[in-house]
Amino acid sequence: MVFSCADSRVCPTLTFGLQPGEAFTVRNIASMVPAYDKRGQCSIGSAIEYAVVVLKVECIIVIGHSCCGGIKELLSLKEDRPNTFHFVDDWVKIGLAAKKVERENMLLPFDDQCTVLEKEAVNVSLRNLQSYPFVKERLQKGTLKLLGARYDFVYGSFEMWDL
Repeated sequence: MVFSCADSRVCPTLTFGLQPGEAFTVRNIASMVPAYDKRGQCSIGSAIEYAVVVLKVECIIVIGHSCCGGIKELLSLKEDRPNTFHFVDDWVKIGLAAKKVERENMLLPFDDQCTVLEKEAVNVSLRNLQSYPFVKERLQKGTLKLLGARYDFVYGSFEMWDL
C-alpha cells in the first residue's frame, strides 16, 4: 500500500516502476494519514482496513515530496491567522504534531523548513497508522512493515526509512 500526495508531479507508480495492480494507492493532499477515528475520515480508514485486512498487504509506504503545497500550508498555519481554505487547512492539521520541527529549525529559510517538515509529516502519518487496531495487530505479528519516504523531484533523489 502506498500513500502519496495528489500532486501530479509525484506518481508512485512511476517512482517505483510499478505495473497496474501492484500497489494499492491512496493519494491526498500532503500524503496525510489521520489517526484512527471510527467517526471520521472513513475514506482513509476504509482504504487502510481493506488493504490490511482483505488484501493483506505486507508493507505500507507513506511518501512525502519536495515542494509540497500542503506542507507549505501546514508550515504557514498560525493561530492568529484565519483559515485560507475551506478544507485544506483542516486537512493539513492532521500533521500539526510535525510542526515541532519548526521551533528547532526557525533560523532556516522557509523552503528548507518545508523540507524538514515534509519528512516529519511522513513520520506523523506513520505513527498515526499505528493507531489503527488492524495495523497494530499485524505489526505485532510481524506480518506488516511501515516505511516512510521522501521523493525530491527537483534533485531526483529518493530516500526511505522505517520509524
